[in-house]
Amino acid sequence: MSTGELHHLDYLNDNELMEMDTFIHRIDSTEVIYQPRRKRAKLIGKYLMGDLLGEGSYGKVKEMLDSETLCRRAVKILKKKKLRRIPNGEANVKKEIQLLRRLQHKNVIQLVDVLYNEEKQKMYMVMEYCVCGMQEMLDSVPEKRFPVFQAHGYFCQLLDGLEYLHSQGIVHKDIKPGNLLLTTDGALKISDLGVAEALHPFAEDDTCRTSQGSPAFQPPEIANGLDTFSGFKVDIWSAGVTLYNITTSLYPFEGDNIYKLFENIGKGDYTVPEECGPLLSDLLQGMLEYDPAKRFSIQNIRQHNWVRKKHPPSEPPVPIPANAESRDPWRSMTVVPYLEDLHGYTEEDDDELYDEDEIIYTQDFTVPGQVGEEDLDEGHADHSSAKPVCVNGTEGGSLNSKAKAERRSSSSSNPSRKGVSTASKIRKLSTCKQQ
Repeated sequence: MSTGELHHLDYLNDNELMEMDTFIHRIDSTEVIYQPRRKRAKLIGKYLMGDLLGEGSYGKVKEMLDSETLCRRAVKILKKKKLRRIPNGEANVKKEIQLLRRLQHKNVIQLVDVLYNEEKQKMYMVMEYCVCGMQEMLDSVPEKRFPVFQAHGYFCQLLDGLEYLHSQGIVHKDIKPGNLLLTTDGALKISDLGVAEALHPFAEDDTCRTSQGSPAFQPPEIANGLDTFSGFKVDIWSAGVTLYNITTSLYPFEGDNIYKLFENIGKGDYTVPEECGPLLSDLLQGMLEYDPAKRFSIQNIRQHNWVRKKHPPSEPPVPIPANAESRDPWRSMTVVPYLEDLHGYTEEDDDELYDEDEIIYTQDFTVPGQVGEEDLDEGHADHSSAKPVCVNGTEGGSLNSKAKAERRSSSSSNPSRKGVSTASKIRKLSTCKQQ
C-alpha cells in the first residue's frame, strides 16, 4: 500500500469510539457468575445414570440406580471404537463377560446385566456397586499401608475369592490392590477379569502360555520369559506381592523402567522389613518363592500360623476415604440430582419441602471406620417410627410407581402442600447425613 493511499483511509473519531460502548463492555472477572449445568436424567433400560466413579483404559465407570429394585449399581461403559485401538481389547471384554456370567461368590465381583446400544456402538456392563478400591484407601493415608489386623482381614477374603476362581479353573493373572474393590460393609471383591484365563475343562494341569498382568506383580518365570508356567502359582505370587505392599507400603522388587524391574524380578533377590515379624516374613517368603514348584499353594497359606492367628487391633483402621471430587465422606448416591430432574423437583421447592420434623433416617447405615452407632442413637430415639429409605439397595420396589404413590398420598392429606417425591426424600437424607 502506497503512502498516498494511507491518507484516504477512514478512522473512527472520539464520538464514534464512545458509541461503541453500547455493544462492547469490559467487565471484571469477579462479576462473572458461574452456574453449573443442570443435571438431566438419563435412563438406560431400567437403570438411571449417575455421576462418574472412575475411568480406566477400557472405558468409564459410572454409578447407576436400578429403578425396579432401587439397588445401587456400577456400570462400565465401553465404546467399540476405543476397544479396537487396544490390543486384544474386544476379545478381553468378551472373555470377561463370559467368565463373570458363570461366577457366583461373595468375594468376586458380580455381573448383573449387559446392555448394548447398536446405534452408538456402546456396551454397558452393569456390576454390583462397590464404594471404594483398595488402592484408593492406601493412597488416602500417609503410611500407604493397612494395620496388620485390617490387612489380615482383607487377605483372608482374597484367599477365599482366589480359591473359588481356581476351583472353577480360572487364573486371574492380575491380582493387585487396584483390582480389589470394597463394599460399604468391608467385603472384598476381586474384579477386572479382562486378562484372566479359563483352563480347558479336561486340562491335565494349570499350564498357561500368556500373561498381560501388571509388571510389578509378575513372578520370575514370566519376567524371565518362559514359554509355559503354572497359572495358579502366578496368582499366588501376585497375592504375595499384594500382601507385602498392603503391610509395608513397599514393593519387593522395583526398577527405574520395566526392563530393570523385570531384571530384578528375574534374579529373585528381595528383603522383608524387620517390622513384619517372623510369622509374616515366613509367609511372604513362602509366597514369593523363586521356584514355582516350591511356592506355597492356597492350602499351605491357609494352614500358616499368620493366617490362622487372630490379630487384635493395635492401631485405628484405615477408613473409606471421602469422595475425591465431591469430598463427600458418606459417598452418597450421585443419582439424587438426576432423580430430582426425573421427578420434576426444583430448587424453589426447598423451603416448602424441607421440614425438620419429617427428616427420614436410615437404620444401621454407616461407613466402616467413620461413624459409630452411638453417634446415631439420638436420631433413632427421636425418629424410631420413620420408615428407612433404601440407600444400600436393601429395600425393593418400583421407582416410578412408589414416587407417584407418595405424591398422591401427600397431596390428598394436605392439599396446600406439593407432593414430596422419592428424590426429595433421599435428598433430605443426604443433607441430614452430611450435616
